Amino acid sequence: MELSTFVFLKSIWAFDFQNLVQRQMPRIEQHFHVSDTEKFKSNLLDWGQDCDTVVWLDSNQHDEKYSQHNAIIALEQEQSIRCSYQDSFEKLKKFQAKIQDYCFGFLGYDLKNDIESLSSQNHDGLEFPDLFFFQPKKLIFLSNGKATFKYLNSHSEEIKNDFESILNHKETLFKKTKNNLTLNFRIQKEDYLKKVSSILNHIHRGDIYEANFCQEFYAENEEIQPLEVYKNLNQISKTPFATYLKFEENFLLSASPERYLKKNGCQIISQPIKGTARRSSNKQKDLALKEALKNDPKERAENIMIVDLVRNDLSRIALKGSVQVEELCKVYSFKQVHQMISSIVSEIPENIHPVDIIKNSYPMGSMTGAPKVKAMKIIEKHEETKRSLYSGAVGYFTPEGNFDFNVIIRSILYNKKNKYVSCSVGSAITSLSVPEKEFEECLLKAKALREVLLS
Repeated sequence: MELSTFVFLKSIWAFDFQNLVQRQMPRIEQHFHVSDTEKFKSNLLDWGQDCDTVVWLDSNQHDEKYSQHNAIIALEQEQSIRCSYQDSFEKLKKFQAKIQDYCFGFLGYDLKNDIESLSSQNHDGLEFPDLFFFQPKKLIFLSNGKATFKYLNSHSEEIKNDFESILNHKETLFKKTKNNLTLNFRIQKEDYLKKVSSILNHIHRGDIYEANFCQEFYAENEEIQPLEVYKNLNQISKTPFATYLKFEENFLLSASPERYLKKNGCQIISQPIKGTARRSSNKQKDLALKEALKNDPKERAENIMIVDLVRNDLSRIALKGSVQVEELCKVYSFKQVHQMISSIVSEIPENIHPVDIIKNSYPMGSMTGAPKVKAMKIIEKHEETKRSLYSGAVGYFTPEGNFDFNVIIRSILYNKKNKYVSCSVGSAITSLSVPEKEFEECLLKAKALREVLLS
């Protein structure tokens, strides 16, 4: 097959090859050019399904200043760590020191219990670990017209054959059948409205300023095709932090639009989302909806409160005076919704461990509230489901100590063994919140998830 250069747009899932520190690494690197960008990318994800462990990160060709890669896939465990929240961050640091290599995986929401004096007693139908990371045997990066293979030395002889196999792979075709899956509300509407009113009472008393209150849609004794569901979800969403994660019989299918935290050298970037509006097929109405979101006092208040919280989190470890709001309340448009996003950047001292940077700001402010600890206590009291991976983070560490993690929202979680399907959504409750409108926002955010599960 004749190979020719193709051009990839820069990716949100970033890895800085230009600043790569030359060091002894247990990997062999080879580069290939391919002719059909989308076909190769589709083949690559499909080809990787024979592996027991897969992390697929796809930016869907969104372009922004902190991005370089179109997609990354990490396959198979050489070594791994999985644990509950107790001493989880210290265990992760020891694991990184042991492998001194790439590290892919996830951080569950309940790692909050390792950071603060908190607990979680709510229902858990998913039974995922709170933390899971692995050293991949095989890594493939797609960007700038090439596929870069970075395999452990013990698997380097497979690179050329794998490249050819991906090029010639015949994509799995799923039989189109009507899905009879039934999604249930964990919290019924009447109870949801009462709970929001209760949270508002806390706000009016001055206990908190904002709380991100979430609810779960779930299905029991159901089976789905995870790869098919992910592909359908990604097709109708096309978000910049899309993720397909598979380990053993556990799956995350995510159309996340949000970056949690990125480290590049001594720079830290956080890009919280607060503020959501629906899209319209009518161009003029769509622009009006976007403009209304931009100027909505409630949505701006939500976003600015979280920006202040993130600034406070980052200032605990940042160099004095380096925390800056680079972009405030800017509205970005995705296929399903308009979103209000802010960008906060800071500089950190060189001697801070990357895991400690995450620990200082976890869980992310956009999924908790302000003040953070008090908000998390109130959230736990009112929610009826453990969040598990939802409102946690998926991403990776590089051998040089850089990292990039998303926020796990707009996602479907599936435990194949338990036949349990879960998708949670939330909204920020502030003094300006109206319970009915918060419920409607949750339904809007769940729209794409419900479409792909019920189609």
